[in-house]
Amino acid sequence: MADHNALQLIDLDQALPGQRRFISCWARVDPAVGPTFIVDPGPPATSDRLVAALEQRGLERLGFILLTHIHLDHGGCTAQVLRRWPGARVICHPRGRAHLADPGRLWRGSRQVLGLKAEVYGQPQPVPEAALGTYAEAAAAGITITETPGHAPHHICFGVGDDLFLGEAAGTYSDLGGGPMTPEYYLRPATPPRFDLDVAQGSLRRLLALDPAPGVLRFAHHGAYAGDTRGLLRIAHDQFALWVDVCRRVSDPGGGETTDAEAAENTALLDAIAGELERCDPLFARGKALPADIRERERDFTRQSLRGMLGYLRDRV
Repeated sequence: MADHNALQLIDLDQALPGQRRFISCWARVDPAVGPTFIVDPGPPATSDRLVAALEQRGLERLGFILLTHIHLDHGGCTAQVLRRWPGARVICHPRGRAHLADPGRLWRGSRQVLGLKAEVYGQPQPVPEAALGTYAEAAAAGITITETPGHAPHHICFGVGDDLFLGEAAGTYSDLGGGPMTPEYYLRPATPPRFDLDVAQGSLRRLLALDPAPGVLRFAHHGAYAGDTRGLLRIAHDQFALWVDVCRRVSDPGGGETTDAEAAENTALLDAIAGELERCDPLFARGKALPADIRERERDFTRQSLRGMLGYLRDRV
């Protein structure tokens, strides 16, 4: 059984509208509890803040840097953390290793997709290949790995005791101030530019098959849920299908598939889909309770998710 009190959430707020209580790093710094680790150290721009926060919490030796995926807001400052704790082992999907060692392509792609966000997050530095660990090393330390492609082809989730570190496999979450047991949470898919419904749902089915079920779900964006964890994972699984169906209905009321090559860039269409989702998805509709700046952030990321879903529908024609 994991000691949940030993896990700490370190917020890494960014100089972007609403990006507070959004990007975060999970940490276990007490070696008496088990191997020390951090999950998703965040962007290069906040590496000094993260290192200082870990030092303030008494971290002396870091065992593992666990990366659910290597996007800038999750694994971007890995090299800087390693400079402070050079003995740490970096665990990521095998497909992410080359991009950590030589992040040039990752940086170019991030700037193309994220634009200003990438510039604010900062440019990643190369991770020494000798620091890249293996699944077997993680397993030997009691860390389980479930491959969960969907948000990224190289996305994985980590289990430590009965805690499951989800990354973005189940989307973006907020307890809306209700605490980790609340049934009234906010949830939305976090869909990449190249989205595939079957792949995303298949990953959630793998998480649903975990036995025993995780006691606590720990999101990258943002916080923890300790209620009906299987129930939340089922909801996230079904939410993907609901959102794709709404994209289809609103973008082509005639009932066919989306064929307009410009549809994904049509802001009016994206906002119309989001409006329909607020009417038929109660979990997404709870976003109205978020503070104004965070609602603006969520509006931006919702459009990004919908672009991926519209692209998926277009590619199926």
